[in-house]
Order: sequence, then structure tokens, then C-alpha cells
Amino acid sequence: MKDAPRDLDPVESQEWQEAIEDVIERDGADRAHFLLDKAVQRARAAGTRLPFSATTPYQNTISPDDEVDMPGDLEMEWRIRTINRWNAMATVVKRNKESSEYGGHIASFASSAALYDVGLNHFWRSKSAIHGGDLVFFQGHVIPGIYARSFMEGRISEEQLKQFRSEVGGEGLSSYPHPWLMPDYWQFPTVSMGLGPLMAIYQARFMKYMENRGLIEKQDRKVWAFLGDGEMDEPESLGAIHLAAREGLDNLIFVVNCNLQRLDGPVRGNSKIVQELEGNFRGSGWDVIKLLWGRGWDELLEQDTSGKLRQLMDETIDGDYQTFKSKDGAYIREHFFGKYPETAELVKDWTDDQIWALRRGGHDPKKVYNAFLRATKAEGQPTVLLVKTVKGYGMGTAGEGQNTTHQQKKMQVDQLKAMRDRFRIPVTDEELAKGDAPFVTLNNAQKAYLAERREELGGAFPKRFTDAPKLEVPKLDAFKKELQDSGDREFSTTMAFVRILTTLLRDKKVGKQVVPIVPDESRTFGMEGLFRSVGIYNPKGQLYTPEDREQMSYYKESESGQVLQEGINEAGAMADWIAAATSYSNHGVPMIPFYIYYSMFGFQRIGDLAWAAGDSRARGFMLGGTAGRTTLNGEGLQHEDGHSHILASTIPNCISYDPTFSYEVAVIVQNGLQRMFVDQEDVYFYLTLMNENYHHPEMPMGSEEGIIKGLYRMKKADKPAKKHVNLMGSGTILVQAIKAAKMLEEDFAVTSDIWSATSFNELARDYQDCERHNRLNPFAEERVPYITQTLTNVQGPIVVATDYMKNYAEQVRGAVKQRFTVLGTDGFGRSDSRVNLRKFFEVDANHIAAAAMVDLWREGVVSEKDLEAAMKKYDIDGGKPNPRLV
Repeated sequence: MKDAPRDLDPVESQEWQEAIEDVIERDGADRAHFLLDKAVQRARAAGTRLPFSATTPYQNTISPDDEVDMPGDLEMEWRIRTINRWNAMATVVKRNKESSEYGGHIASFASSAALYDVGLNHFWRSKSAIHGGDLVFFQGHVIPGIYARSFMEGRISEEQLKQFRSEVGGEGLSSYPHPWLMPDYWQFPTVSMGLGPLMAIYQARFMKYMENRGLIEKQDRKVWAFLGDGEMDEPESLGAIHLAAREGLDNLIFVVNCNLQRLDGPVRGNSKIVQELEGNFRGSGWDVIKLLWGRGWDELLEQDTSGKLRQLMDETIDGDYQTFKSKDGAYIREHFFGKYPETAELVKDWTDDQIWALRRGGHDPKKVYNAFLRATKAEGQPTVLLVKTVKGYGMGTAGEGQNTTHQQKKMQVDQLKAMRDRFRIPVTDEELAKGDAPFVTLNNAQKAYLAERREELGGAFPKRFTDAPKLEVPKLDAFKKELQDSGDREFSTTMAFVRILTTLLRDKKVGKQVVPIVPDESRTFGMEGLFRSVGIYNPKGQLYTPEDREQMSYYKESESGQVLQEGINEAGAMADWIAAATSYSNHGVPMIPFYIYYSMFGFQRIGDLAWAAGDSRARGFMLGGTAGRTTLNGEGLQHEDGHSHILASTIPNCISYDPTFSYEVAVIVQNGLQRMFVDQEDVYFYLTLMNENYHHPEMPMGSEEGIIKGLYRMKKADKPAKKHVNLMGSGTILVQAIKAAKMLEEDFAVTSDIWSATSFNELARDYQDCERHNRLNPFAEERVPYITQTLTNVQGPIVVATDYMKNYAEQVRGAVKQRFTVLGTDGFGRSDSRVNLRKFFEVDANHIAAAAMVDLWREGVVSEKDLEAAMKKYDIDGGKPNPRLV
């Protein structure tokens, strides 16, 4: 480490320091900060190279002189908080006494109990007639403490608490915050670490969006995100903090519980995580509030005239701080205070117990209250609180400050007694003798106090609301242009979608609630017309003159803009979409988000967020543009999607489609609007869209049901011959199947029925549901899958071709009684023309026609001679390498 420069003139240095102190005393800290900034600017302008530091000394940001008294009955709150700690511990211990299968975590809530207690008693407002309510992302591992709090409030029964992590029966409590499993309780899913902070930023941003567009009232609502210091290593945790600062999200508060430990050991054993995070956030433009030391340290710091204690705090690394709290007061006296004579002198008259009783800031409710209060008064920038705690606080030898504490699920009798004595819990030795930890209920005065605190803040918390109004969505005939034959015009399904979106934006009933979301490909998808018609949202408006101002579709940003244009940022755009798709719950105003993106950059890129969307009961549309492995020619391996539908199928409430024609897109979108915003189903829709232009026929009479269910016959042969096949496909490859049908008829007099399979995923789910019902109810009337019903009495083999992996269509093989051949695009994508790509992946018209001839030959309908002729005519190479392997 480089030595500090020698003080050439101590007297002058002292004068400068006294001058600054005088300014602070006379004009306040802001004036002193202004003068120092000016001095630094002047020095740099004169050519000096002053080092930049985004960190401050390792001390509390808020000085004792600036603290206010904490309201409420502090003794009552301490007593309730200790019982809360105990019941949280007991929740996990009881379950693991029954079986170690249940798991759970004690140490995280033990470290942060005061944070949640102060928030629930004094800050977090529930939705009420006069307030929209705050949004809180609870840290996933602390929830036994949140359940224990609700138990004391009477919201959760003792029987439910005993069923922690027993979710199958319907009466238990979910392992982590899950809106899907507890839809009236949890607001957000958070335990997939890193997603909480990212989603919180975009929830705060979307709240501002709603306010600036006049869709909700401007209030002092806050979005709070509680995070662990180890969680901050997830890329998503810090990946969007610049956005929060850039857009001035003063409604956003991060609280990072810096207990210095992650799951297996120290977060930063050789350095300081608090200082590192301070630099990250302060450098990005956040207000940083450090809460490191409890009130007991104030006295020592006041007596620290030599500055050695402050120096010692700065130079001690986290690995040592953790070790101190796993030992005792004598160890801290020797190994911390004993490092310098000056610091040893400060505690020479203290007992070891007094030294051990020195608390970290996160365990001091008054300090926590003042930090929270300061954060709620932020203006123009987001705030992060870096709060130092001890992991496993109060657990003693069972895990306080120990590397193993995160995995601690059980406590021995002597450990339970020690915790009981430390927090004066009203439990007897006899009750603990069996190694059990009985739940403790509140007395009437304590219950009344909690009820009063929550009543003042609007009611129960956490609580999820679902009382959003239904929307009056357009009927299908509103999209009549998409239902008609396109005539001489050829266009892509992407263009069809843009026309549908434009219709919705112009709709007087729901137009304002449509939220178009694009990462940075609006022009790719032909959506630049929206720039001028509805504008791009920017809270600062447009402070510059765009270079294309004279053009029809110029780049227009506006404070009330409707389009959310996220730049090259798929994760951010998806978090935006989740915020919009859960607006019905979080704001009581249903919004209709359409997130369009390169399909390859969807589920495989942001799959965890897509799963979180399902858990969040999101409602909206995701659109995979330029979809398919052979449709996006010229872009290659990293851009060509052949598997997004398979990934979409893994999310239970994601309804996915691969439409071919404009009328199919219209029917699917209208059905989605009806299901999500009228029937209010907790599902979301995924549609793949293509950039290939072709003719679009008129919607066949009676096809609407089949489009929605996943399969319909779009063209039936006028006079089926003995040599007859069924060609089935989706997306642009259905166009290849139509071409193949014509080739077969002209070349070999084979007739074909053409089937559009809009969703093999929906067909497969229906098939699996029928199979399950029949297995569980063998004596009931057998249910027949829709695809089986539809294909009953259909003549000839079936050849399926899609632009996706074979597994996509293979899901329904068991429901099909006919010979069933599947063609797909297994393997890595690559750049080339569409013609060459489809030939390479064996899904072009030639391969479809040849596959049909092979099946007809196997069924004895065509001769070997005809098959040989077909293989030659369609240029089928039996020795060609498998595209999956090359």
C-alpha cells in the first residue's frame, strides 16, 4: 500500500480543518460540501491529479447529533421483537425435529429482525382508501420471521406455522415468498437471488411511469428491497443501479443486510463489502447511508481524541469482524481494541461483558429508525442503506457469526436455553427439555400495540391485492383487416402484430393501458411509427433536438411517452414487462404489456425472470420476433431460435403459440386479452413472430376454436386420393408444407390435407391432462385429447414440420393414432439463405414431400419405384451428415 504523503505544514493543515469546521457550524454541511467541491474542481482545472474516492470512513453516515427520537413504546417493541425472533427460530426447529427434509433458515432473520420490526411498525404502508401502499421485496431466507410476525398479529394460525414448508395440502406456508402459492400474502418472489433488486428497480421505475402518464395518483409510495451482502455478487443485483440513478428514482430504497457472511463463509474476508458497495452505489449516483455501529459505540468514538479507534475501524477487514462476533468480549478486547494502546485505553475500565454488548448498527432500533427515516425523505435519487449486522445474532454457540450458521436448522437444549435467557423469553426448562421450542403468543397489551401500529399504517402487511377492474377489450372484428385475404400483398407476422398493436393503441377503452416494450430493435420490428404516435417514455422529456426531427417517425422522447425502450438490455426490458404485467395487483390498474424481442434472446437469456413472472401471476404478452431457426437467415448460431417453445413449455402458466397467418395472430391476441383482462386468469402469452413475407389467406370459417386450442385443418383436399397425406406445420414452415402439397399432387398425384398447428405446447398439455384424468379415474368416462378427436377418421399418415426442435412436436405423438413423422431443426443455427438453411435442417418443401412419400411407401400405398423417383427428384441425400451433430 502506498504511504500517505507527509504533512509539510501541520499548522496550515489545522487552519484548513478549522475553517471547514467553522463553515459547518455556521452555514451547515451542504455549504461546506459546496466549498470543498469548488476547491477540488479548481485544483483539477489547474492540472493537479487528485485521486477519486467514492467511499467515506467506516462509520455511520448519520451522526448522533442528527438523530431524532424513535416514536412508540420502545420497551414494548423490544419485547415483541424478541418473541418474534424466538417464534421464527421455533418455526424452523419444529419442522426439522419432525424431519430434516423440510429445511429452512434461522440465521438470516436473526441478523435482520430489527430491520423488519422497525419497517413493519413505523414505515410500510398497506394499500388503503387514502394510500396506494408501499411495495416491499422481502429477502427470501428471512421469511420464517415474517410468518412469525403474522402469527403474533393473528393473521396466521399456529397450525399453519407448524406446517411451514408443507405446501402440498394447501394449508401450509410457502418456503419462500411465492405469490403463486400464497396469492393474498406475498407481493413478489425473491429467493432467486439477484432478481429481487433488478425487479425492484423496474417496479420503482414503472411506478413513476404510471404517475407521469396520469394513470395513478402521485404519492409518496416507496419500493423497498431487502438484500443480502452476498446476494450483491449476482450480476443482476448491480446491473441496473445506473438506471435508478439516471431516472432519479427517489421512490426506491435498497436495504443491504451486511452480516458479512454468505452461505459458506465470509462475503469479503480480505476486504470490506460495505466499502465496496458504497463505492459502487455512490459512483452510480445513489445516496448511500451506512449504518455500522450501535449506540454503545457513540461514547467510545466521542472519547477517541487520537483518531485511533476510527483508524482501527477502517483497517480491520471483514474476516476479522466476523471472527470477533463468533468469540467473546475477552477475545475482542485482545484482538481488536488491543491492537493499539490508545484503543485499549478506551475500554480499560470496561468488563468483557460490556465489550461483548457493543452492538452493530442493524441491531439498534433507534439507529435503524433514523436510517429508514432519512431514506424516505430522499429527493431526486435512490437510496441504499448498508446495514451491518451479525448473522445468527442471538443464536450463541448454535451459529452466531459462524461459517456454518446459514445451514443451521436445529438447536440443542442448552442452546435453546441460552437464547431464551438472552432475550428473556417466557418459556420454562420443562418445555425445552424435549429439545422442542414452543411458540410464544402475545398478551393482550402486546397484541393491541401491534394492531395499533398496523392500523396507523393502513392495515396488514405483507398483503397482495387482486381487486383490479376488468377491462372492456376489443372483439375479434376490431382486427378485421388481419382476418381478410392479403391479396397481392405479402408481409410478415411481425407486421401483422404491429397492425394489431396499433389498433389496440387507438382503442378508446384500453389504448392508454397498452405498454409497448422493446429492448433496442423497434426499427427491426417495424415499430418506429410508435415513436411519434405515442412517444418513448423518458422522465426528463426530450432535452435535445433529434437529428431525424423532420421525418415522419422521428425519435420522440416524452415524459408521458407510452413506449418503454430499454436499449440493449433484455433483462431490464423483461423486468419492465413484469412490473407492467403485475400492475393490476400492485397499483389496482391493469396494464397490457407487449414485450417484443429477438426470440433467441428471450427464454434462454432471461429464463429465471420468465419463471418469476409466472410466480408473480403476471398478465401480458411476450413476443419472440424474428423467430425460428431458419427464418432469420444470415444471423447465425447466436441469433437463430429453434427451442424457445420448448423452454416456454416449462412455465406452467405460459400459453405459447407459433402462428403462421395474420388471422391466427389476431385470434390469439384477442383470446389472450379476454382471458387475462376480462376473465382475469393468471396466465401470460408467448407468441413467436417471423420476419419472412408471404401471402396471408382469409380466416377459414369455424377455425377460431382450433387456433386457440392448437390445431385446425386449414385446407381439405377436394377429392382425397388413395395416395393421401396430412401435412402439418406452424410458423413459416407451414408455408413450406403448403408448397410440398402442391409438389406431391403435381409430381405423384398425392393429395394432401393441410393442418396448422398453432401450439403443440397447448395440445400436449391437453393430452397430458386427459391421460392424467383417465389414470386417476379409470371407471369414469374416458377423456379424449383434443388432437385425437380432431384427427379421428383422418386418412393417411401425418408429416409435421416446424422451425423448432423435434421435441416440440414429438410431445403429442402418443395422442396421434396415425403414422406420425416429425421434422425439426435440431442443432446449432448458422448463417445462410433461407433456402439453404431449410435444406440443411431438412424442413424445406422437398424434405416434407419426401417424408410423405416414405410414409406412403411404408404403408404400401406407393411403389418402391415411385419412392426412388421422389427421393431423386427432391434431391434427398441419405448420406448427408446429421445437422444436430455438425
